[in-house]
Amino acid sequence: MDIMLNKTEPVGNAPSEVSKVLLARFGLLPRKKDGIAKFDKLLLELYERKKQANREKKPEKAVMPVEEMSLYAGIKRQTMYDYLKRWLELQILKKTSFVLDGKVVIGYELNGTNLEGAFRKAEATIKAHLNLSFRLIEQLQSEIKKEKLRSSTSSSEEQ
Repeated sequence: MDIMLNKTEPVGNAPSEVSKVLLARFGLLPRKKDGIAKFDKLLLELYERKKQANREKKPEKAVMPVEEMSLYAGIKRQTMYDYLKRWLELQILKKTSFVLDGKVVIGYELNGTNLEGAFRKAEATIKAHLNLSFRLIEQLQSEIKKEKLRSSTSSSEEQ
């Protein structure tokens, strides 16, 4: 997992501005300087679809195929797959499928009832990652202490 959190603040209150900042803070914006993906538009559309699906009690309305996602983001389908990995690792989106006109449609939707729910999943993922990191730090400290004790014991035996 490659988590890259950025400390940015919104300049205004417009939904597109706040969504860009949110995506930047969770490391979901393009990392290349010339990246053109408009993930703020994609995020807002995923949210609108989720609201509509909840309102109409039709969960399939929240699902967006990768082809559509790439159109909203203004990038190619294959590039969208590359970026999608980060969204899935943080569990902001989830992969889902449904039947439409006798065909199985596979797509992605927000992993929660709303934006906050989806980003709470990301929070839990990041916290779990940090907790594991701190367990590794404790293990490292313990091993360093053991190694020092062994070296001090062996050096005192040699004298």
